[in-house]
Amino acid sequence: MPTPLREGLLAPRLQYRMCRPVRSAGPVASDAHPSSKLPVTPFHCTCLSVVIPVYNEAATIRTTVERVRSIPISTEIICVDDGSTDGTREVLTRLHAERAIDVLVFHGQNSGKGAALTTGFGRATGEIVAIQDADLEYSPHDLPKLIEPILDGRADAVFGSRFLGGPHRVLYFWHRLGNGLLTLASNMFTNLNLTDMETGYKVVRTDLLRSLPLRAKRFGIEPELTARLAQAGARIYEVPISYSGRTYAEGKKIGWKDGVAAVWHIFRANLLPPRAGRYVAPLEAGSAEEGVGPVGILAVPSEGQGWEPRAVSPEAVVSSRDGSPR
Repeated sequence: MPTPLREGLLAPRLQYRMCRPVRSAGPVASDAHPSSKLPVTPFHCTCLSVVIPVYNEAATIRTTVERVRSIPISTEIICVDDGSTDGTREVLTRLHAERAIDVLVFHGQNSGKGAALTTGFGRATGEIVAIQDADLEYSPHDLPKLIEPILDGRADAVFGSRFLGGPHRVLYFWHRLGNGLLTLASNMFTNLNLTDMETGYKVVRTDLLRSLPLRAKRFGIEPELTARLAQAGARIYEVPISYSGRTYAEGKKIGWKDGVAAVWHIFRANLLPPRAGRYVAPLEAGSAEEGVGPVGILAVPSEGQGWEPRAVSPEAVVSSRDGSPR
């Protein structure tokens, strides 16, 4: 069933004016120089922040960014370079100057996918955050259907599953078996029935994501994020996605050692502190006169146009049940 926010996000030209950041290509942030600041940008109703962790992906990062930009959704693209040495940084700098990237952060040294994602999560200004790998294995054209359960108010997080019937490249048997065993082990601890815990496509409400104590620095971020979402009592959906996996000759990075480490991270995240607190979602429905959209945007009636999303602070949302935002 359509919601005001869903209609406004997926068809911005028809009903709503979804704002995109307008800024000059200023300096990029760097962990080596904490004092470096990105230009302050007033985001009014950007909904989807796409965080792209990047490490030695000079051959694919431009195409990845262009494909994300091509989807019919108002997006904020955040790229975090994790110490690349193959020319990726130069490509990212050009993309930032072209305004194809909204936020660009450089890590001083390679710290791992988890560290890059944590940095990106902290820069996100949208109400929903999506993780997008830079290697073209996951298609950005799947993003609209991934965010749909959140926009409709059914979910707090959505996993894109490679094993629910979407088209995929046929590759390694042992990788598929390993993925199945890791998902099984994770499900035993979380009491979830996921089919693809290790998927790189995870979409989460921003307020929920920032409430999770994430510590993993490398590929352990996948089982840890899953465990924290389960501990928080988040409503999780799975959606089938396409998958075009790479061979090692084509640049695939994850290996058997990461699989062994994932077992440890499953145990650690589910049995050891810190644990995530229970998540309380913002108001998701209001009266026929006005309400709060599923990701915390106040929805008010507009003249002849049905509902109109208005971005407000959490305090204003709470205080506006019987009136306009303060």
